Amino acid sequence: MFRDKVAYPVYLTIGNVRKDVRRKPSRRAQMLVAYIPITKFEGIRTKTGRRRALSNLFHTCMQHLLAPIGPVGETGIDMMSGDGIWRRCHPIFAIFVGDYPEQVLVSCTFSGYCPKCTIPHDQLGEYGAFPLRNFGEALNVYQLADDADTRVFHAACRETGLKPVYHPFWERLPLSNIYVSITPDILHQMLQGVMKHLISWLTRPNTFGAAEINARCRSLPPNHHIKQFPKGITALSRVSGGEHKNMCRILIGLIINLPLPGGQVPSRVIKAVRALLDFLYIAQLPSQTTDTLHRLDDSLVLFHQNKSVFVDLGVREQFNLPKLHSLIHYQSSITLFGTADNYNTEQSERLHIDFAKDAYRATNRKDEYPQMAQWLERREKVQQHAAVIQGRLRATHDRNTLGSFPAKPIGPPGPGTRHLKMTRNPTKTKVFFEELAQDYGATYFQDALGDFIARLNHPGASMGTLNDRARNTLIPFRWVSVFHKVKFSHSDTSESDIVDAVYVRPEQTDPQGRTIPSRFDTILVRGKRDNIHGVNGKHHSY
Repeated sequence: MFRDKVAYPVYLTIGNVRKDVRRKPSRRAQMLVAYIPITKFEGIRTKTGRRRALSNLFHTCMQHLLAPIGPVGETGIDMMSGDGIWRRCHPIFAIFVGDYPEQVLVSCTFSGYCPKCTIPHDQLGEYGAFPLRNFGEALNVYQLADDADTRVFHAACRETGLKPVYHPFWERLPLSNIYVSITPDILHQMLQGVMKHLISWLTRPNTFGAAEINARCRSLPPNHHIKQFPKGITALSRVSGGEHKNMCRILIGLIINLPLPGGQVPSRVIKAVRALLDFLYIAQLPSQTTDTLHRLDDSLVLFHQNKSVFVDLGVREQFNLPKLHSLIHYQSSITLFGTADNYNTEQSERLHIDFAKDAYRATNRKDEYPQMAQWLERREKVQQHAAVIQGRLRATHDRNTLGSFPAKPIGPPGPGTRHLKMTRNPTKTKVFFEELAQDYGATYFQDALGDFIARLNHPGASMGTLNDRARNTLIPFRWVSVFHKVKFSHSDTSESDIVDAVYVRPEQTDPQGRTIPSRFDTILVRGKRDNIHGVNGKHHSY
């Protein structure tokens, strides 16, 4: 949804793409398959009838989109891989990534129930493993959709707890089980779900109260990499997933040593909060092991052992929340499909900008969907053509420079390898030399700039000549652009492995008139001269 417009895009990706490539829209590892029609079926009077019609419309569209997968998934198809070798491939429907309403829609289950397992609604708040829904039984039920007597079909659906959908799209897909294919969703299940509930429980008057927690938010000292909430966390509306991430970073600090009403001991509340935070951060690890999965399960067990404190405080009467129950399935899904950051909906949310919002802005706002599809198709062709040109230029450059430089070593980069990663636009576009000396402490910037220009123009000159050139260098401008952040990665082509960063920030004043202290990180620069700024050897401190 953007402004008063609604679109329902469907994205497709393949499983053998590295996740650091998939999460970058510029690498085009995910493609737009179609826009599902958006309609409210206002001609249908009953709400139940409209919901049923919407479900059937969705599954009919998805069945049409995924129809080619069925036959080639069984018989296979010859495809050329990136190394130019032809292979026999069997594409199958592997996983479905979506939020809870979409999971319910895809699995043909009812809202308020788990789309994966058979746990009753009144036991969603309990810790325990329940068997997955019987996929074979669901297939047998939906085979009755063609029966002349629809009452038999509807009765069978009610008995198995399924919606009466006319042939779901996954019914004829080979080697697929929709109840296994539904994956965890860090964004909507954890950040916008469980953590949102937890923060609301902690800010109730029965626990610590909103006033005390907001006061602690305002009194937090400035800290790098931690977002400040000068008005507290309860005054925010339409909180995003990123804001919930920032709240989780300081949540323990906000409630530590706070008293509970009636003089109750807050230790169980602290344990419950810490357990959910541990679960959140362990679930987001980019690499999982057997030990981390055990720790993930231990964190969930610890929360369920201490969750009754919220019942004792009168905050909750029960914990029958589908998103809270979904945490039980994280360990099995990670074991089957890899780490949770590989199928988080944050990636698809970002794709909405490129494939829906930007495409809509390129139209004349009338009959927009054909124009959006045509605009995206043309842009994709331009990108493909540009990629071919860049590939040929790179190949020509490699042929011309072959033998001039030693080949790059094959294998992982060494511990000392660092590549600069700069933003496209500077933090400040115009900072005068006087401001550099006063606000940034760069007192000798002009002298250093003159020395740099002299060395660049006369690389073979002697030290005395360079000093004379530097003193006589005329700088025809009085200001420069300034970057407040410099990142370092192991790779010069990818930002997925950021290993270090340098931050620069002069003293500032926030909207409330409070002073934000300056920050200037200390770095070591490899140079050619010794005994500069008191550091011996070739590492100079700035």
